Amino acid sequence: MKIIVTGATGFVGRHVIPELLCRRHNVIAVARNLNRAKEMPWYKKVVFFSCDIHDPMLESVKIFGVPDAIIHLAWSGLPNYEDLFHFEKNFPADYLFLKHMIVAGTKKVMVTGTCLEYGMQSGPLSEETVTKPSTPYGLAKDTLRRFLQAFMAKHPFTLQWVRLFYIYGPGQNPNSLLAQLDNAIDNGDKVFNMSGGEQLRDYLPVEEVARYLASLIEHHECSDVINCCSGKPISVRRLVEKRIAERGAKIKLNLGYYPYPDYESMAFWGCRNKLDAIMGKNE
Repeated sequence: MKIIVTGATGFVGRHVIPELLCRRHNVIAVARNLNRAKEMPWYKKVVFFSCDIHDPMLESVKIFGVPDAIIHLAWSGLPNYEDLFHFEKNFPADYLFLKHMIVAGTKKVMVTGTCLEYGMQSGPLSEETVTKPSTPYGLAKDTLRRFLQAFMAKHPFTLQWVRLFYIYGPGQNPNSLLAQLDNAIDNGDKVFNMSGGEQLRDYLPVEEVARYLASLIEHHECSDVINCCSGKPISVRRLVEKRIAERGAKIKLNLGYYPYPDYESMAFWGCRNKLDAIMGKNE
């Protein structure tokens, strides 16, 4: 397939593109930063465009052509989940870009959603759980999904809304938990400040997320909301302790230094029955 990947140089995008190339897809990679793209090992294997898809003057169809599919990963402003620009700027601009490409003839759209669409709900969260976003970011993502689903009734296309939970690995935001821990270990710090660490979360390595996304886009019959998760809750403290053990480090944890986030519940994780059924395996 001819596939556009937005946010190509982002945390997830940089891993998704090699998966697509291994599956012999033709990739059009889109991102704002050309210099960053040139650092990617896949740069010369794709058609790359440096542009802002939110630019209202962008003639996207004229520039990109009409792909078979779009994997829409781009979303600026993270990890600032509580800023209003998520639904004041990102959501409407994303919707107009995707709508324009769909009207032009793109038949398949994958968008990465977020577990924050579920809001403050606790326990195992399935795709059938009613969304109750409590942050501007979660609200913007959830609203984009609803707009695209409503548009499907007017202009049929395949929509895969893939809700990501927590991801770690090469290229992650330097302000994320494990990236900060690795930096502290590398700097020889004796203490690592963190929250109490008792919150339960659902984590996947980014390489595994990339494999799922590349596989899902090939399931042409699948038009659905899908949790992309491990299905196995782990405490943040246990996650950090495992990383310290893997690194063979002696750093001590200063638990309770930071308060728990007030925009998410203490214990939630994803149900992945639908993902397993689609992938044809039970991990």
